[in-house]
Amino acid sequence: MLRRINWPLWSGLILSVVAFVSYFTVFVQIPAMRNFPWANLILFGLAGVALIVGVRRAFAPDRPKPTRAKLAAGVAVFLSFIVVGMFVFTVFIMARWLPPSKGAPQVGQKAPEFALSDTTGKPVSLTELRTAPINGKAPKGVLLVFYRGYW
Repeated sequence: MLRRINWPLWSGLILSVVAFVSYFTVFVQIPAMRNFPWANLILFGLAGVALIVGVRRAFAPDRPKPTRAKLAAGVAVFLSFIVVGMFVFTVFIMARWLPPSKGAPQVGQKAPEFALSDTTGKPVSLTELRTAPINGKAPKGVLLVFYRGYW
């Protein structure tokens, strides 16, 4: 007798692992998906649907009572729940444990006075940027951008 593989069950387990790993390797680099992992939640939902179909197939009435399929279904669902639980814990709970940046400037807050070198090495102060005319007009303000890169 040829054994039939329960494809929905195993694809659901694999998809839940892919959903977990893809957030930290792919989606965290995309700002729209980093702030709220909606793409990963959709992947977990698809994995859940596949697992439900696989469990129904494993526990179908035409199967004999003790089968490996039922044991495999239980193990696959348990492992998938562990993966989803770890994802929820790390993304939604552990992320809240990060310390707040109390010293960081807030949006709309006036920046403290500073002087930095421009691309030619000449020191430029914030006061100079606020007052020096640009193309004969007084500047209306200064946009201060923090860039984590290096060049």
